[in-house]
Amino acid sequence: MKSVRENTPPTAEDTDATAPAAKGRAKKKEQGAKKAEAPASEAPSSEEEWAYEVAHADASTDLAPIVGRNLRRLRTQRGLSLERLAKASGVSRAMLGQIELGQSAPTINVIWKIARALGIPFSALISTTAQSGTRLMRTAQSKRLASHDGSFSSRALFPFDEPRRVEFYELRLAAHAEERADAHPPGTMENLVVTAGTVEIDRGDEHHVLATGDAILFEADVAHVYRNPGNTEAVMYLVMTYAETVG
Repeated sequence: MKSVRENTPPTAEDTDATAPAAKGRAKKKEQGAKKAEAPASEAPSSEEEWAYEVAHADASTDLAPIVGRNLRRLRTQRGLSLERLAKASGVSRAMLGQIELGQSAPTINVIWKIARALGIPFSALISTTAQSGTRLMRTAQSKRLASHDGSFSSRALFPFDEPRRVEFYELRLAAHAEERADAHPPGTMENLVVTAGTVEIDRGDEHHVLATGDAILFEADVAHVYRNPGNTEAVMYLVMTYAETVG
């Protein structure tokens, strides 16, 4: 998968560097290139920012255009500019633009930030056209979302057909890794069971240790952390329930 920088169209300065230029026009081209540069507020402040916002190469790149179309539709329905959504979500304006163009696969955390800012369920950003009848979802054809370093992954165990009130996920967390989750919309509940390994969950001042077979139910409208203290990958299954369905 190409990085955000590789997907970004060349600037005027890049174009001028590869084209022959007359000696008398060099200064004029240099000035034009400076004007063509993006404002500092639209560009990432550091390599770390891009690394945080862009999903690991193991993530499903075919989700990128789906998320992009949904984001643009939902944002425009709410009359939000990219700048306003960037301020509300904490995701850079440049990254939001890349996502809407389907050129970048966002991390799980970035999708959560956008969903919370828009006041919608997570599934609203990954939904496709609704289909009726029985749906079989083969593991080989599953679409996975991943953290920027690939240590945490999520597989939706429900069709990406429409926003829904209840969502079902398979979560995998690498050994000695942790995933920090922002607060979800008010009233959101997480019901999680550990099927392999050990998982620590921090919710505010609460600290819980779950062994294989243990389950937990908690309100997820505050920041929380999943942590794997073991030497092997931890596997969890999560049922996410929202207070109401928002489309």
